[in-house]
Amino acid sequence: MWQSYIKHFKNYLRLERSLSGNSVEAYVRDVEKLEEYLELAKIDLPPAKVNEDHLTGFLKYLSELGLAAHSQARMLSGIKAFFKYLLLENEITEDPTELLESPRLPRKLPDVLSYEEIETMLSAIDHSTPEGTRNRAIIEVLYSSGLRVSELTGLQLTHCYFDIGFLRILGKGDKVRLVPIGKEAIKYTEIYLEHVRSEIAPAKDAEDIVFLNRRGGQLSRVMIFIMIKDIVEKAGIHKMVSPHTFRHSFATHLIEGGASLRAVQEMLGHESITTTEIYTHLDRDYLRQVITEFHPRG
Repeated sequence: MWQSYIKHFKNYLRLERSLSGNSVEAYVRDVEKLEEYLELAKIDLPPAKVNEDHLTGFLKYLSELGLAAHSQARMLSGIKAFFKYLLLENEITEDPTELLESPRLPRKLPDVLSYEEIETMLSAIDHSTPEGTRNRAIIEVLYSSGLRVSELTGLQLTHCYFDIGFLRILGKGDKVRLVPIGKEAIKYTEIYLEHVRSEIAPAKDAEDIVFLNRRGGQLSRVMIFIMIKDIVEKAGIHKMVSPHTFRHSFATHLIEGGASLRAVQEMLGHESITTTEIYTHLDRDYLRQVITEFHPRG
């Protein structure tokens, strides 16, 4: 139903608006994301029946996934172009995007890091110290898998399946999910485990915890915040960066790269978009493929 409209929209952008190949693909991807959202929400409608409420729900969903405001605004421009095209073709009589406001761009600096900024942060870490080796692994894991800070601090050795590239995560409400972990994150975590953690006597109740402090205890949320703040300062990055920033960056970079909303939703551990739907897990091979194909450090 949608593919015919999208095909003609693509031709219109290329032939009548003379947009570059990259711009055409970006606009088409935006419309495909809207189509995917409607499928997830069990809203079976052709483009001509989509209204402002549906589009508002789409933007709200993107925001809840953690997509940066500027990325939402850019995606909305593609959606607006699509409905303007439908108006030109007399497929619709009213443009549902006309009164739709772009997500307000924050006055503060955005809480999503570019890939270059993440690399700058990684380069600012002193790898010659035990803490530096540990901190590199922590940043890699946060960005590679989009974990919440509590999931990171509670990560267990027996839940790391590096041989198949997955972590078993105990999330909110004690819900368990499998999350892919990239090769770089595995590499630096294994270096930490072999050269640093193996030299630390774990405290009671921390024997199975991956990331430990000097005394062998589990790291606190506050310690992760302080560690990240220190690295951000050393890297000369002037943004408000927290552990959650890496989760937002993870989601934003995957979606902007072309990953499906459903895959990102699952990896973040979000509830199903429809409360009535029985939550079925995506194939593990598919999730691993998403990380490999769309994550900058896949």
